[in-house]
Order: sequence, then C-alpha cells, then structure tokens
Amino acid sequence: MSVWGSGATQLAAIAIFLATYVAIAIGRVPGLRVDRAGAALIGAALMVACGVLPLEEAYRAIDLDTIALLLGMMIVVANLRLSGFFRMVTGWAVGRAGHPALLLAAVVVTTGILSAFLVNDAICLVMTPIVITLTRALGRNPVPYLIAVALSSNVGSTATITGNPQNMIIGNLSGISYGAFTGALVPVAALGLLVTVLLVLLLNPREYLTRQALPEVAVPAHYHGWLAGKSALVALAMIALFFLGQPVAKVAICAAALLLLTRRVSPKKVYAEIDGQLLLMFAGLFVVVRGLEHAVLTKEVIAQATQLDLGNVAVLTGLTAVLSNLVSNVPAVLVLKPFVETVQDPQRAWLVVAMASTLAGNFTLLGSVANLIVAERAAKDGIAIEFWAYFRIGAPLTLATLAIGVFWLR
Repeated sequence: MSVWGSGATQLAAIAIFLATYVAIAIGRVPGLRVDRAGAALIGAALMVACGVLPLEEAYRAIDLDTIALLLGMMIVVANLRLSGFFRMVTGWAVGRAGHPALLLAAVVVTTGILSAFLVNDAICLVMTPIVITLTRALGRNPVPYLIAVALSSNVGSTATITGNPQNMIIGNLSGISYGAFTGALVPVAALGLLVTVLLVLLLNPREYLTRQALPEVAVPAHYHGWLAGKSALVALAMIALFFLGQPVAKVAICAAALLLLTRRVSPKKVYAEIDGQLLLMFAGLFVVVRGLEHAVLTKEVIAQATQLDLGNVAVLTGLTAVLSNLVSNVPAVLVLKPFVETVQDPQRAWLVVAMASTLAGNFTLLGSVANLIVAERAAKDGIAIEFWAYFRIGAPLTLATLAIGVFWLR
C-alpha cells in the first residue's frame, strides 16, 4: 500500500516520471553530477520510496530478457572487436573501392549490415576510428564519411531485433519472432541505406562528384586469427539460431558464455567493453515506467488514448518520431507500451514503433547514442562534426526513410 493517498501517489508518480525523463532528455541533472543512468536509478528508487510501487513489483518490472540479450550481445561484439574481425571486414570492403562514391557506398553498406545484427552503438565505436584512419590515408575529408557511419548505423539497425536497444525491448514486449521482425523491416532498412548513400553523395558534390580515382591504400589490420575465427563462427551460429526461432536472450547469453571460455583473452578486456551504464539505465527505466502505469495509466486513461487513432501507421509514426527526439528512443518505446497494446493490430503497431523510433534518431546529431559516439570519437582525433553539417543530411534522410516506412508498413 502507498504511504500516501491515491491522489498524492498519482502526483508523485507523475512528478518522478517527468523529472526522470527530463534528466534523460538533457543527459544530466542540472547542478548535479548525475548522468542518464543515475537519473533512471534515482527515479526507480523514488517510485519505491514514495510507495508508488512495492519493492517486489519493482523487481518484476525489470525485463531480464532484454538485459540478458543486451549483455550477451555486448560480450559477443567485444570478442569480435578485440580479435580484429571488424578491421578485416572493413578492409576487405573498402579495398575494392576505387572512387570516393564507391568508398562511401562501402562504408554505408558495411556499417548498415553489421549494425543490423550486432547493435549499432557498438558498431559505431568500431567503425569510426577505422574510417578516420582510412580517409586520412587517402587524403579525403573524413566528415561526410563519419556522418554516413552514424546515419547508416541507425538505418541498418532498423532491420532486426538485435540492431539496437529499443528493438530488443520491442522484440521482448511484442513476442514477434526474429524472422518475422526482420522480414517486415529489412526492405525499409535496405531502401534507407540506398537513400543514405544518395543524400550524402548529392549534398557533398565536391567530395564525390569527381573523376579522381582513389589510390590503393591498405587498412592496417592487426588481428588474432584464432580468436577472430572462433568469434565469427559463434556470432554466425547465434544469428542462425535467432532465425530458427530460439529465444534470443537465451541464445545471446549462451554465445557470450561460450566466448568467455578462452585462454587467450583476459576477461578484464571483455568486461571493459560492457556498457554497464546502459544496462543500469534500462533497469531503472523499466521501474519508472511501471510506476507510472501502476499509479496513473488506468484502463480508463488508456482507453481515452484510442481517440489518437494509434492504429493509423502515419499517426503512430509521427508520435513515435517526435517523442523519440524529445526523450530519446528507449524511453519513448517504454512509455508507448501500454498504448500500443490496446490497438487492434499490436504486432504491426510494434513494428511501426521500432521503425519510427530508430529512424527518428537520424534527425539531429543529438538524436541517438550512435550519433554521439561518432561525434565524440571523431573529436578525440581533432575532427569536428558540426550540428548543421549533420542536420542538413540527417533531417531530410529522416523524413524520407520515415515516409518509406509508413508506405511499406501500411
């Protein structure tokens, strides 16, 4: 039972929810050294402390399948990165590009495909330094290629449940199989990658509309053959099991455990690749949103949301895209959960939310974690990706890909 009356409990739940989401939207708590993960944890603790949720229900609110899936994918990607696998793949792809436009296409396709299966944030961490090294060796302007990495990582990750964190949540909430999810959204991602190449190319004519051929430059590839082979085989087996209908969380965590059985890599190196802050933020957000559902989002309130016509693909796409840019995509997906479950075709609605929340991340440089990873990693190498340089490509790409998604899912 709540320590307060029901009215006070509702007000407390709303206040905690809004404060948490504002902190997550701006990335910190003004005047304090509290980041997004801390804000989510504080919000979750306040939901329990104020009696909005019993502690036992707060525990049950945390979707352990999502946490296990994300943790497993982090460990698999860590092994692939430490083995040098990504450098080998990228070097093979770009080594066959004899023109800047072909190089751009190679970067976009490679980033998009890897992001579809291996979590886009991790792929951005891997691809950014590779692209910087390559473009500097070729004497090219690295900025449009780095923007293309950010854009294509978001677009490519639309295709599967394991492409990004919000898709992982949606996969677990919706019950949509890996194969069905991929079959529905691969066309949107494929067309989106094509549009990405065209927009980056056309909006940077000096870089790409040239007859100048690229010299042959090898991408430095330091790799451990045995570990790269083992990691690649485990990753391929994992993806195959996803498509065969095995529970994705179980498969991912078992694949991670298998890769930890090694004499060659220190566990500390793998653990250093795990984004504990992201896992903590997820756990906190699950509790915060459950608190709001428990105290405020009654059946009557949710029923009134039917007036918004969320079964309409265009309406749900627009709402999801706006909300994702206001509070970020993962919080947007969680807050939309109780409303999506009430529409006539919830599975299609979840696919729309997955598509829109992911593609909306390309609208501005601050729209997704993947974008920020590329910008921050580039800044460490003295390369500035300015807000407007990104926006003039990201905004039209977002509108174009959302239109593709609406057309396809209708």
